[in-house]
Amino acid sequence: MGYLYLAGAILAEVIGTLSLKASHGFTRIGPICLIVIGYSCAFVLMSLTLRHLPLGFVYAVWAGLGIVLVALAGVVIWGETIDAPAVLGMALIIGGVAVMQLWSKSAGH
Repeated sequence: MGYLYLAGAILAEVIGTLSLKASHGFTRIGPICLIVIGYSCAFVLMSLTLRHLPLGFVYAVWAGLGIVLVALAGVVIWGETIDAPAVLGMALIIGGVAVMQLWSKSAGH
């Protein structure tokens, strides 16, 4: 169940973050509402996640995957570009999260 809460928290945070850009400096009410709802849901779901999974792992996955998903959404939604160093950085983030997960499983946590 913890991973389901974590996935929801990540999705809600990504929606909130993408809505920041769509709000045009907090001048559009619809995106402002999505910011508040997205971040509120993200923190509630993250707190539920912490009942099941360790904080360090949860925060690393939440932040890391949030960064990658927001960057990719920026490309798809707003036509932003991602250069080679950004791709490398995102690959390292994903690799780091994978190492944390594998290490945690092998250590019996």
